[in-house]
Amino acid sequence: MVGNLSEVEDAVQEAYTRAWQRWGRLRAYADPEAWVRTVAYRVAVSSWRKAVNRVTAHRRHGPPADAPELDPGLLNLAAALRKVPPDQRRLLVLHYVVGLSVEAIAQETGTPTGTVKSRLSRGRAALRAELQEEAEHDV
Repeated sequence: MVGNLSEVEDAVQEAYTRAWQRWGRLRAYADPEAWVRTVAYRVAVSSWRKAVNRVTAHRRHGPPADAPELDPGLLNLAAALRKVPPDQRRLLVLHYVVGLSVEAIAQETGTPTGTVKSRLSRGRAALRAELQEEAEHDV
């Protein structure tokens, strides 16, 4: 009914997932398999419609503008942040990138204020060490 095998597989998987979630009602149907086929077809058609809409929008607005060159310093910072422990990294980003206060971070993460402060301190130290290590490798 659809044609593209990978799209069909995705649609069928989605239909079976929905059937599993509703199995309490579906098992009473005379033909639950027909329900799965119908849902798979509708999922595939919906996917097709979304693709058509994306193409239409692309034609209307044209290709995206060229992305600016990435700053090497920003790339080094991102690489160093990946090496910082995740709990510290999250707080560093929330504080220095998003701009949240220590109190706002504590509230958002459900972490005591003192713990946020200590993790920020340890995170800054870990980030500093990673950036220094990167600088030594670049020399």
